[in-house]
Amino acid sequence: MTESNDGRPDNPGVITHPPFLYAGALAAGAALDWLIPLPVLAAGAGLVPGIALIVLALALAFWCFGLFRRAGTNVPTNRPATTVVTDGPYRFSRNPIYVALTALSVGIALWVNSWWMLGLLLPTLVIMNVGVIDREERYLTAKFGDEYLAFKKRVRRWL
Repeated sequence: MTESNDGRPDNPGVITHPPFLYAGALAAGAALDWLIPLPVLAAGAGLVPGIALIVLALALAFWCFGLFRRAGTNVPTNRPATTVVTDGPYRFSRNPIYVALTALSVGIALWVNSWWMLGLLLPTLVIMNVGVIDREERYLTAKFGDEYLAFKKRVRRWL
């Protein structure tokens, strides 16, 4: 981990890596579903839409990873950002990787037919907003100033 010019860590200081947060919610939902099954749809009805969402979510995430790699910046939230990525899906959302993680979670919940997994997505999104995205936005504003503020004004947080 590197430090900024003022000695603070050069990263947003998020509460956890976002994939861990989503995975934790899915695991908790699976455990609850094992104890008290609460299906979303009729048996088997979520298979096709669930898998379709999973495929779309993975495609979006890998597209974003490629954009970060080409821009020469880091994806992990504990590493410094070196630039603001504004092309591709970032023209429509400031957080398309988080949109992908959310769609992936919904897809898995539909595929395994679990209301618990869907329900636990709501507190996950609250935690994401407060413990991850708000911190990232403060960090990016401090690091990139007007460039990030213009991007923030032009593009929505989620969709």
